[in-house]
Amino acid sequence: MPINPDLALGQEYTAGRTSWRRQDIIMYNLAVGAGSPFEDEGELAYAGVRGLKILPTFAALCASGDIVHRMARLPGIEIDIGRCVHGEQIIELAGPIPPQADVVNTVRVANIYDKGKGGLVDLEVTTRDAKGKVLFVNHRSVFVRGEGGFGGDPGPKPVNEAPARAPDAVLETPILPQQALLYAIPSGEDDPLHTDPDYARKVGFEHPIMHGLCTYAMVCKAAIDRALDGDVSRVQGFRARFTGPVFPGETLLTRLWREEGRIVLHTETRERKSPALANAALTLRG
Repeated sequence: MPINPDLALGQEYTAGRTSWRRQDIIMYNLAVGAGSPFEDEGELAYAGVRGLKILPTFAALCASGDIVHRMARLPGIEIDIGRCVHGEQIIELAGPIPPQADVVNTVRVANIYDKGKGGLVDLEVTTRDAKGKVLFVNHRSVFVRGEGGFGGDPGPKPVNEAPARAPDAVLETPILPQQALLYAIPSGEDDPLHTDPDYARKVGFEHPIMHGLCTYAMVCKAAIDRALDGDVSRVQGFRARFTGPVFPGETLLTRLWREEGRIVLHTETRERKSPALANAALTLRG
C-alpha cells in the first residue's frame, strides 16, 4: 500500500516512557569513542571521573527503539519495515541534558516528502520529563524505498553545504573493530546488520556496518573536542544526513568549517573515500 500523506500527516502516538541515570550516560559516552587518551582531562569528564560531560547526541537515543516500527503500522503509511533506511537525524536541545531523568516521548508525523524512488517520512519526537518540561526534540527522517511517486513535495534542499574554501580543520576519528558491538549495549539496537557477519553478508555487505547514530555521535564529539574545547554546553543542536555505510575498524575523516553561529561538517571514510555524513552542522548557543 503506497504512502498516503493526506491520511498520515499529523498523526501522533506516545512512544512510551523511558529513563536514564548517570551510568547510562557514561556507558553511552564510552560506546561512541570517549575515554581515549585515557588520562586526558576531557576524556575523564566523559567517563564520569571529572564531573560528567553529556554529549548532545545522547538525545538521539530517545528517537530510537520501536518508533519506526510503530510508524510503519500507521494509517496512511503501513509499509514494510525492511524498506526503511535512516535518512537524517536532527536534535534540538532546550537546555542541558540532565544526568538522570524519567521521560515520555511523543511522536508526530511532521512531514512526508516524495523523493521519486522513495518516500521520506519526518518523525518529530518530543521528549518531556516527569513534570512535562520539554528537554529536547528529535527529527528522525525515514527513507522508505519504493514508496515515492505519489506527487508530493520533494522536500527542502540541503542547508549545510560545504563552503567553497579550505576547511578550518580536518579531524581523524578511528573506529574500533568492536565499536558496533559496544554501541549496541546502550542503544538497545538489536539489528543483526550491525553485529552478525553472516546476516550482513546475506543482505549484501562484506561486514556488519556501523549504526548510523554511532557515526553521528562520534563525529559530533570530535567536532566539539576540536572546535569547542570540549564544551558540550555550547551546542544547541546537531543535524546530519546519512550518505553511505561505515564499517567498524575504519577511520572517519571530517572536514570542519567555522561559521557564524554554527560549525559545518562533512565526513567520509579515509580508507574508501566514501561519503558518510553530509548536510551536517552543529548549531551553537549565542
